[in-house]
Amino acid sequence: MSITIVLIYRFYARSVNNLLGFLHLWSLGAKGSYRTPEQSKGNVGLEICMKAKATMMSGNVFTGVDFKTMEKLSQDFGPVFSLRRGSERMVFISGYKMVKEALVTQLDSFVDRPIVPLFHVVFKGLGIALSNGYLWKKQRKFANAHLRYFGEGQKSLERYIEIESNFLCDAFKEEQGRPFNPHYLITNAVGNIISSVVFGHRFEYSDPSFRKVLELDNEAVVLSGSARTQLYDAFPSLLNYLPGPHQTVHANYREIVCFLRKEIEKHQEEWNPEDPRDYIDVYLSEMEKTKQDPQAGFNIETLVVSTLDLIEAGTETTATTLRWGLVFMLHHPEIQEKVQEEIDRVIGQSRQPSMSDRPNLPYTDAVIHEIQRMGNIVPLGFPKMASKDTTLGGYFIPKGTPITTILSSVLFDKNEWETPHVFNPGHFLDSEGRFLKKEAFLPFSAGKRMCLGEHLAKLELFLFFSTLLQRFTFEPVPGEMPSLEGVLGFTHSPEEFSFLALPR
Repeated sequence: MSITIVLIYRFYARSVNNLLGFLHLWSLGAKGSYRTPEQSKGNVGLEICMKAKATMMSGNVFTGVDFKTMEKLSQDFGPVFSLRRGSERMVFISGYKMVKEALVTQLDSFVDRPIVPLFHVVFKGLGIALSNGYLWKKQRKFANAHLRYFGEGQKSLERYIEIESNFLCDAFKEEQGRPFNPHYLITNAVGNIISSVVFGHRFEYSDPSFRKVLELDNEAVVLSGSARTQLYDAFPSLLNYLPGPHQTVHANYREIVCFLRKEIEKHQEEWNPEDPRDYIDVYLSEMEKTKQDPQAGFNIETLVVSTLDLIEAGTETTATTLRWGLVFMLHHPEIQEKVQEEIDRVIGQSRQPSMSDRPNLPYTDAVIHEIQRMGNIVPLGFPKMASKDTTLGGYFIPKGTPITTILSSVLFDKNEWETPHVFNPGHFLDSEGRFLKKEAFLPFSAGKRMCLGEHLAKLELFLFFSTLLQRFTFEPVPGEMPSLEGVLGFTHSPEEFSFLALPR
């Protein structure tokens, strides 16, 4: 038998097995299999079959299962439970106390990332977000150090945001009080901050190439959360050869990567190690310094993926949060007015808000935090994997088990918030109106894998939001109040909406 025939036979054998597995999963219909993790290696936990949404059976360890349904399951089965999809068992962790136990108290037990086929095709275990081990430690340490060098922790980054806020306000003003959708103006503005750090320059809002990247990324983010797309994670070898939304996700990322490669190639042509301009330049220098340490992963392929990591981490969640902020201000004009009164009293209209104003704007700060809490941008945290055999909540979790923290269960934990499902800035204010830090506020996750761009996001949210509210009053289009339901993809984003931005 020729090697070609053997390979074809093996491919079809795998495909048939995958298809049988798919049909078995499909035949379960609305049945979901849930179980508490084993309390010991030799004790098989209780398995409970019950009615559940079909999307839950096709959810992956990254996102995509309905977070509201997952919260209901945690109420029924406790803060630590598992869900089987085919032969894979995924552990879900719910509630502030247990999430803190996993991410903070046992931060070294759940520090690895599982392989998620949908994303592994693009990220390949490289970069910062989805890598592991020595490579991850070196790449994250380098990124942390040089993001600070080129902005984070320096006045220069604040200045970038102040300048970009003016561009965004000018774009809003050009609409002359007419209805418009702010989606890509906001995304472009936020994306320009991390672009200034990574590429050394911003993009005009009219730039077609960058606008295309933002549109491709947004489509990939939305599709990544769909049940059909996530079937790919269960049957990658079969679905690789079939049409579907997973093909769109991969095609979009290929086009984004092509854009990033062109930016990197420009830097290689102009690179001067004596005068680094941005993140890419210092990375190219690090490649030269670490040639004798290939395991650290400093090469062009890792640079491409790291750049993609930074652009996504520094754009999508912050832009989505700002869009939710506008939606909540439309629904709560009395809160919008109170924010504006505080800004007028502390800053006035003669100058732009700065980070030095933040301690004197406690109500505005509280509103921004409540937007993040109620917006619930990443309901299910990035998946992690047990890096060693461990015990959580009295249950044994073997090494290699994927875990997902239900961050929405923390942000809406009834034991931590007075009115968990009501937009209430008072959650972040004490009895005297001073800003109150809450430990259960974990929109960026926690521990060693917490969001790399947390500091940048905090600066952007405060400066963009306060500047917009200083310059404009936002009103809904008559008869078109935006929905508060949201769209669940990779992130939880508002439905598309138009509104009125009226200069003050």
